[in-house]
Amino acid sequence: MSHSLTELTVGGAVLAAALAFGAYAISIAGLSTGGSGYELTASFRSIEGVNVGTDVRLAGVKVGTVSAIDLNTQTYRADARVSIQNGIEIPDDSAIVIASEGLLGGNFVEISPGGSPFFFQPGDEFIDTQGSVSLISLLLKFVSGGEE
Repeated sequence: MSHSLTELTVGGAVLAAALAFGAYAISIAGLSTGGSGYELTASFRSIEGVNVGTDVRLAGVKVGTVSAIDLNTQTYRADARVSIQNGIEIPDDSAIVIASEGLLGGNFVEISPGGSPFFFQPGDEFIDTQGSVSLISLLLKFVSGGEE
């Protein structure tokens, strides 16, 4: 009987450690459990390397995530929705760009703030967008001397 009590105690301790580790991993990853933000939209020529959950950064600081990506069948562009943390006001003339963390790093979404005294409201759309640039196409242009 004491043998099964020991197994039960050890199993409970392992389960508690696993739950604590899971909670720690979620807090470190910056995942949110609720809707503590507002959504903005943007239309990109190419959104290669960006997925739902990709960071949205302003001045290098994470201010949100990509919440949805869809193909617009009328314009053949990638329509993205980004969720921005409440309390972060973004000027309505800001640009949104797909940026790279380096040659081997992944892509993220960078907001370049404008100078307007007016701010985006929930559901507004970025007008100034720049999609991702393919590293392979840049290398091919460099190798061919700029001619395609």
